Amino acid sequence: MTLALFDLDNTLLAGDSDHSWGEFLIHKGIVDAEAYGKANDAFFEDYKNGTLDIVAYQEFALTALIPLDSAQRKQLHNEFMAQVITPMMQPKAVKLIEKHRQQGDTLVIITATNSFVTGPIATALGIDTLLATEPEIIDSMFTGKIVGVPCFQEGKIVKLNEWLSTTGHSLDGAWFYSDSANDLPLLERVANPVAVDPDERLLKHATEQQWPVISLRD
Repeated sequence: MTLALFDLDNTLLAGDSDHSWGEFLIHKGIVDAEAYGKANDAFFEDYKNGTLDIVAYQEFALTALIPLDSAQRKQLHNEFMAQVITPMMQPKAVKLIEKHRQQGDTLVIITATNSFVTGPIATALGIDTLLATEPEIIDSMFTGKIVGVPCFQEGKIVKLNEWLSTTGHSLDGAWFYSDSANDLPLLERVANPVAVDPDERLLKHATEQQWPVISLRD
């Protein structure tokens, strides 16, 4: 079956779940508003500029989860889904997903955001396969570290190749939808790259390469 690969933040979602998670933690009073907010915004700017240290960012983002047990994490994420993520859901994105599902394609979300934040979002979108940056968990508790290769830039290719090798799927005829120039390494590997509400750098590249450019925003 043909793969339909989807970036998540600012592609299927009308916003960034990773940065928004940090803002949600501030709103809940779980982290220091000034210090955490400043760092969260700085990391987000680095991401947009293509200069993000993904390991440093993920360790920053995961630190707040270290003291929380699984029940606390679940409750917090349920609130996050209801208050923040549901308003980011896009009808056009759901239609695009369903188009590929009806075609019999294999649906995959591939995202730099960690799987704690994105797992329930993928479930809500009806996509079973999620390739994401993986937090380290020991005895059901987060350590604040990640395991394996971060699913970011060239790391997305590494994570995807690992998955391909265990599932028997191939990239033949694959689609990949993304908004970000950070995803150019993978966009350039697939037969059908599509720029979705692209950032300035991706729009320039997509235009030069004559890739489709679409919008999922209402």
